[in-house]
Amino acid sequence: RYRYYQNVCAQSYSFVWWDWGRWEREIDWMALSGINLAPAFAGQEAVWQRVYRNLGLNQTEIDKYFTGPAFLAWNRMGNLRRWAGPLPPAWHLKQLYLQYRIVERMRSLGMTTVLPAFAGHVPQGILRVFPRVNATRLGHWSHFDCTYSCVYLLDPEDPMFQVIGTLFLKELIKEFGTDHVYSADTFNEMTPLSSDPAYLSRVSNAVFRSMTGADPKALWLMQGWLFQHQPDFWQPAQVRALLHGVPLGRMIVLDLFAESKPVYQWTESFYGQPFIWCMLHNFGGNHGLFGTVEAINHGPFAARRFPNSTMVGTGLVPEGIEQNDMVYELMNELGWRQEPLDLPSWVTRYAERRYGAPNAAAASAWRLLLRSVYNCTGICVNHNRSPLVRRPSLRMDTELWYNASDVYEAWRLLLSAGAELGSSPTFLYDLVDVTRQAAQQLVSDYYLSIRQAFQSHALPELLTAGGVLVYDLLPELDSLLSSHSLFLLGRWLESARAMATSDREAERYELNARNQVTLWGPSGNILDYANKQLGGLVLDYYGVRWSLFVSVLVESLNSGQPFHQDQFNQAVFQVERGFIYNKKRYPAVPAGDTMEISRKLFLKYYP
Repeated sequence: RYRYYQNVCAQSYSFVWWDWGRWEREIDWMALSGINLAPAFAGQEAVWQRVYRNLGLNQTEIDKYFTGPAFLAWNRMGNLRRWAGPLPPAWHLKQLYLQYRIVERMRSLGMTTVLPAFAGHVPQGILRVFPRVNATRLGHWSHFDCTYSCVYLLDPEDPMFQVIGTLFLKELIKEFGTDHVYSADTFNEMTPLSSDPAYLSRVSNAVFRSMTGADPKALWLMQGWLFQHQPDFWQPAQVRALLHGVPLGRMIVLDLFAESKPVYQWTESFYGQPFIWCMLHNFGGNHGLFGTVEAINHGPFAARRFPNSTMVGTGLVPEGIEQNDMVYELMNELGWRQEPLDLPSWVTRYAERRYGAPNAAAASAWRLLLRSVYNCTGICVNHNRSPLVRRPSLRMDTELWYNASDVYEAWRLLLSAGAELGSSPTFLYDLVDVTRQAAQQLVSDYYLSIRQAFQSHALPELLTAGGVLVYDLLPELDSLLSSHSLFLLGRWLESARAMATSDREAERYELNARNQVTLWGPSGNILDYANKQLGGLVLDYYGVRWSLFVSVLVESLNSGQPFHQDQFNQAVFQVERGFIYNKKRYPAVPAGDTMEISRKLFLKYYP
């Protein structure tokens, strides 16, 4: 019935700086891909601000609640407040304008829009206006302390829960209309205040009643991430209680990580509530070839056959997009199939469709990638942990789930196909991506050489390996990425600046954009979680970190003093923070010949 698309985190990791032209292309792709259910979340802060002001909060109290644009996804789920904010008035106006066009376009193409609803989180200012309100602070989220987290949650039986929730949704519906489906996540990566099943049922029932108070036809779409994220808390009794606080059939659960950790299997198909089998696949919008093709080829069909299955659709829910196109095309196609595909045959046809012409070398390259880097089995968490994009240390993991030689061979095959396919934009994108993956593997090899040389007190070998990495491989990789528009740091930063209506706003938005892909917080709270391999970022962020690391190791051998990771972390933090504030403008237009740069790297480094 449903083919769902979007992750709430993608609103920040991918969509945050989009203008209408980019949104229109995405919505058209959604229609062409058969998507018929998707969130429309833009502009909600403008409506919330209106509601809060009507309730009596002042602007300062509201500004202390909203985060900056690049972190709104976690403000909306009650994880964060204040960080990188506040939101300028012009932001609200632009987002309202976008939302009008987004919902109109989606509905005109037959899609059901999912609007945000009230999950129970409130600004601290509510306690000033309503001093008798029963609200309790949740705990801190991730590595943030209560300076920027510990959001207040209303008690489900407090009358203000229904007042605020219904008021917001009525205002939202008046503004944008409705398709009667609403999203709310009260306990996303947050431990509830009590494990008492009765309490959990009261919370979900309160959320649902605040929806039906504004729309009697309301259907609640809820992420199921919380159940697999904190399985020690969410035991069967707690899961059942939360789900059964809502009448059966009036909630749809997104089984968000079903390709790796399906929840429906241990919850008796979500205890009767309908669910959508979702492929999460990507965390933080990281670059890095990855897939679990066998799991996604068989998973949806196994879910349909599950005893008393309540599955009602399939979904694509990556935290970030514009990576690993093949995996998403495969998942989209499976939503229309009755049985698993013959994957080698499918990927051969995929290569031909993607490049507009058959090519034996390109097809062979894709079959190699399919069986290796795209076929992670067992416990697979696609969060790029390559040493390339991690703060350097002597204890970094370089283990791969595939044979690295398959990627090198696919690189060779794609280069050999360049004479015939070099005019295809999708081919050039894939050539950059596969070359980038090969370079990422090479970085790991040089890191191992650096570590071995240091531990063996072999200074010449350390200088050689470190010199090649810092002064040749990383600059060459940066040049490769800078040759393609979709791998440019400048594109990300300039799109942030383009949302601004003043120089001050532009600087604020750019700081948001830089922080998200690096420190992710004031002090590296979720360091490198949203790492990207972009031209400009590789050279001026990752490259500078690696240069400092090699220099510190060399100095350690020269002086006879041991290497201290804590001291290095303090020093490298200044480098990381310096990048966020360096004010350097990066090109948003590609430069260089992708084929030539890839070939040059190949001739130098092919094992």
